[in-house]
Amino acid sequence: MNGCIGLGEKARGSHRASYPSLSALFTEASILGFGSFAVKAQVAWKAHSPSLRHPFRGTEKSRPLLPVPPPPSAPPTAWNGAVPGRGSRGRGGVACPRPSRLFFASAGVRGVALAARAMPGRSRVALVLLAAAVSCAVAQHAPPWTEDCRKSTYPPSGPTYRGPVPWYTINLDLPPYKRWHELMLDKAPMLKVIVNSLKNMINTFVPSGKIVQVVDEKLPGLLGNFPGPFEEEMKGIAAVTDIPLGEIISFNIFYELFTICTSIVAEDKKGHLIHGRNMDFGVFLGWNINNDTWVITEQLKPLTVNLDFQRNNKTVFKASSFAGYVGMLTGFKPGLFSLSLNERFSINGGYLGILEWILGKKDAMWIGFLTRTVLENSTSYEEAKNLLTKTKILAPAYFILGGNQSGEGCVITRDRKESLDVYELDAKQGRWYVVQTNYDRWKHPFFLDDRRTPAKMCLNRTSQENISFETMYDVLSTKPVLNKLTVYTTLIDVTKGQFETYLRDCPDPCIGW
Repeated sequence: MNGCIGLGEKARGSHRASYPSLSALFTEASILGFGSFAVKAQVAWKAHSPSLRHPFRGTEKSRPLLPVPPPPSAPPTAWNGAVPGRGSRGRGGVACPRPSRLFFASAGVRGVALAARAMPGRSRVALVLLAAAVSCAVAQHAPPWTEDCRKSTYPPSGPTYRGPVPWYTINLDLPPYKRWHELMLDKAPMLKVIVNSLKNMINTFVPSGKIVQVVDEKLPGLLGNFPGPFEEEMKGIAAVTDIPLGEIISFNIFYELFTICTSIVAEDKKGHLIHGRNMDFGVFLGWNINNDTWVITEQLKPLTVNLDFQRNNKTVFKASSFAGYVGMLTGFKPGLFSLSLNERFSINGGYLGILEWILGKKDAMWIGFLTRTVLENSTSYEEAKNLLTKTKILAPAYFILGGNQSGEGCVITRDRKESLDVYELDAKQGRWYVVQTNYDRWKHPFFLDDRRTPAKMCLNRTSQENISFETMYDVLSTKPVLNKLTVYTTLIDVTKGQFETYLRDCPDPCIGW
């Protein structure tokens, strides 16, 4: 197929009878969780076929696709979806889907090939076909799912604002087993929905149900004792929600591996610090082809909560989290410091850390438990930085830390056993902000997942003189910093004690991550 799926007029005429099976394969792959591959290929397929026969619903009309605006350098009449200088044809003259018909390309054909080796016949065919479509997209470059820096988006409103996040108090004076009962009584139905979705995805790959059985019966014993109060807290959540403890533990491990985010700490001209973050979560965990959203991302939004952790009726720290998760991903200690956690992808990654834990090597901390421990116990920016820099952790990570005075802001790049880099604010040298996505700052981000460049561009356009809650929210509302994976946006002002979290949406056209 010369690196792409041919969908020209001749191809449509001579192979129309075989297209329904292709659509079925794309649909199957999207259900299995290969979201970006399946959506891109299926949208390209629908764009070239007036109708198709769905494997479950029969014949259906293809949906009209939202048009993609022309690139800034081209006049409106010149852009027809073709790559400038190449027309709409790929190698060998085979017609490939135009970029305007693609939602987004894949994370890499090599990964598909490796995955295909381990899969049975039909699913392997689906992956190979999707990889071919992906190579065509890469050959023609990614479509421009970006926009000019947003302005006047705060206070939140409009189509990118899903709604406010409710507040709950977690009483640290209660026994760990009882701390989460009030919250989980409210959120148990939503937690069961997402746990069942994860079980269904697992059962799709292993229909026997044995993996879920092992999780329910064996996982607590395999993992052994968790540190501090965390094990008792998870047992209490399992009891009040009537969800097996193994599944609650899995739900907590889940966040060690799939957090894809953007975090920013910025300092204004007066030395005042603002911390902002977009929580992006759910990549490759099921794509809903009916409304073009990630399944798990949407199911997390009703579980998003603001938490006020109190001792002796006084706030110890505040955080945004997901009900059922006892670690922390975003939080602050009023008057002292703010903290957010971003996933760092590495070959020596979280899976190895979890395996070592199962095998009995328990000298490292779970990253979400470490961030909560720091928020609960550290009494200064420097103490927090020291713990985040030196503590052994199970998974590589980025810790984004902000303080309460000029220069107190940094990104800590962590391997599992050591700190690789501490990149700090230095306003005197012109470094008045730090931005962290999911790539080491000294490396180029993957070209289909570059949130760093637009975030920095918008911060530079904002300028140090104008940085505030309002303009930070503008930056975090600009695509692709805002994307289909974005669950919520948090804004933090440590000095003023302000902590605001808002649920987000990203209407089409919007990139998948």
